[in-house]
Amino acid sequence: MGICTILLVEDEEYIRESLKEILEMNGYKVTTAHNGEVGIEAAAKASFDILITDLKLPGTDGIGVIRSIKSISPDTTCIVLTGYASVETAVEAMRLGAFTYLKKPLNKDELLINLEKAKEFHSLKEENSKLKDEIKKNCTTAILGTSAEIQYIRDLIDKIADTDSTVLILGESGTGKELVARALHYGSTRSKKPFVPINCGAIPEDLLESELFGYEKGAFTGAIATKIGRFEAADQGTVFLDEIGDMSPGLQVKILRVLQEKEFERVGGRNTIKVDVRVVAATNQDLEKAVEEKKFRNDLYYRLNVIPIHLPPLRDRKEDIPLLVEHFIEKMEKRKKKSIKGVSSEALRSFEAHEWPGNIRELENLMERLIVLKEEGSFITPKDLPDKIRQLKNTSAASQMALPPNGIDFNEAVDNYERELIVSALQKVNGIKKKAAEYLNLNRTTLIEKMKRKGLLDQYDTPEAPESNEVIDVARS
Repeated sequence: MGICTILLVEDEEYIRESLKEILEMNGYKVTTAHNGEVGIEAAAKASFDILITDLKLPGTDGIGVIRSIKSISPDTTCIVLTGYASVETAVEAMRLGAFTYLKKPLNKDELLINLEKAKEFHSLKEENSKLKDEIKKNCTTAILGTSAEIQYIRDLIDKIADTDSTVLILGESGTGKELVARALHYGSTRSKKPFVPINCGAIPEDLLESELFGYEKGAFTGAIATKIGRFEAADQGTVFLDEIGDMSPGLQVKILRVLQEKEFERVGGRNTIKVDVRVVAATNQDLEKAVEEKKFRNDLYYRLNVIPIHLPPLRDRKEDIPLLVEHFIEKMEKRKKKSIKGVSSEALRSFEAHEWPGNIRELENLMERLIVLKEEGSFITPKDLPDKIRQLKNTSAASQMALPPNGIDFNEAVDNYERELIVSALQKVNGIKKKAAEYLNLNRTTLIEKMKRKGLLDQYDTPEAPESNEVIDVARS
């Protein structure tokens, strides 16, 4: 978020100009209006991040200003100013969507603290608004597929999304843990409130506490103003604690308190802050083992592990790769404004043979690279792939043959391989030649001729039902 823009609607000139000076000294860009009509007109001409309006105004009052500006710009965050006699009206303004209200006479520190909250809230709301549609589409990436594991996870998310149960997502890096967390959030009644992620392993321990819980002005060197933390910013929404297994024991205690009591104090603060948040956590570590080794608190583990979701690595769900590839092609084409025909079958086989240590993230990054470098309207082929994927050991049956140093009889080798294929197909379908022919994409007569030449017909002389009975059997099934 750049410079925060504020529309200030206040009819008393001294208060209006004093507030403008204070706000501009603290880095805000301020537009003022001396009555409701002028304020509404200003909002119609330009968008503002925050509206500060007095409730008691000549002409259109503060309630009318909020209604009008919310209809023009629903994402504008509203703060109302009120005298002691009009608290009930301020509550009505809150019902209309105002972020908070401040009583006159105003306290400078209280004003700036609430503006910081409003700014953080607006920034998160703006980010969520921009990403919401894209996220709703993209958060299914981790649960895109036809494998049994993925179908189970999709069903589980549907069952638990609209609850407040704590969820622990387990899986290797790159398997899509944050995408699953977002799917849980956007499938719940909290979906219109903030989704606030934080990577506990990416922030130094001495900074993580202030990121999570915020800090008061003067709490430490450099704390020149009060700052709210992720839990406070996520009030009524969802906090996603990624890589929680990296958290220090001291912070684990404080997270446990938030889970149990829904309260905390900012760093350097004495006031207890209550929050209503759903916690979703994730890790690529074995937390049960960490508990046994006394590296992770068992009471916190049990609090987090109310509903576990295990995300399989991509190497264990390779049947989902073609669908994921297709999804990433569509996604990248929209983002890069570039169209390709697809991925050749040979390249796709290389994808399916690769182990994908980076999981879905590795596949998505590779697809972006390939599409950026590929010519418009062409296929991705093996020559486009990185060496580590293109030059994988061929895992086809033919490649597994041990080749003698002095050469082979090609025709004999092909004949033996063909025989093995036919035998495997017959065994797969319990010796029914018609089904074996269909499996091998051969005409039934052609299959029987090949079986005769290879001496297989007597071994698989299974009586087969007439065509009419086969049709009846299929219909019954």
